[in-house]
Amino acid sequence: MRSEIGGDIAIRFDGVSKHYSLSLQKEASDFKTMLLHLPRFLSNARRPFVALDNVNLTVKRGESLGIIGPNGSGKSTTLRVMARIAPATSGTVTVNGRISALLELGSGFHPQISGRENAILNAVLLGLTLQEARDVLPQIIEFSELGEFIDQPMRTYSSGMFFRLGFAVAVHVQPEILLIDEVLAVGDAEFQKKCMDHIHRLRAGGVTLVLVTHDMLSLPKFCDRGILLERGTITDEGTPQQVVHNYLARVERLLALRQDEQQQLKIAQAAP
Repeated sequence: MRSEIGGDIAIRFDGVSKHYSLSLQKEASDFKTMLLHLPRFLSNARRPFVALDNVNLTVKRGESLGIIGPNGSGKSTTLRVMARIAPATSGTVTVNGRISALLELGSGFHPQISGRENAILNAVLLGLTLQEARDVLPQIIEFSELGEFIDQPMRTYSSGMFFRLGFAVAVHVQPEILLIDEVLAVGDAEFQKKCMDHIHRLRAGGVTLVLVTHDMLSLPKFCDRGILLERGTITDEGTPQQVVHNYLARVERLLALRQDEQQQLKIAQAAP
């Protein structure tokens, strides 16, 4: 359930959970895998997966929130729920403001039509009128630096070109809330810097930012607050520096523990 709110809150999760049901048939990518799991495969058993587990979270207007965590912790799912791409299984998601999301690279683009046509289409899907999309198109093209390629089918684009156009559209549709999932790692260094500078300008203009990243250095650069997600729950929250420090320290402890366990196993195996 989503409703509009006033005040200084942009996004709020109240007890939000997101569950997926995974079919073993989809997991059985080859005949060998099917044979290893034949009873469950024949019964078409479905395995539940909890991506988010009773998450409570508030993002204030104009705030920049960074989300870190290991793979599979629920980071991308959080953004997808915020962006209305994936509905929550339970709980309440409250959003106040126009959302622009830069999530999976190339998502929302049709490979058979041109970059120009895709830019207009996606701008409209993100909330602009057709005339507003046409008016902002020159800025999108200029920012993307695609030149004559803007009129080529997007199936001819490289991943870097996808990112250029996707980012240009996302930041030029007058967003009040900008969601970014890891894609700042794509593209050449010069364009990355251009994107980062534009994000800083959006922040200065009061745009709310939610950033998912594996780059620990990005949090202090872009974010006022950080959270750590692990197995679908928030396990740490605070300043970006604190959250990154605590996370890295925890990773180091786990690595040291595993190395110690491996060493003890080797000693036990070598014993007479």
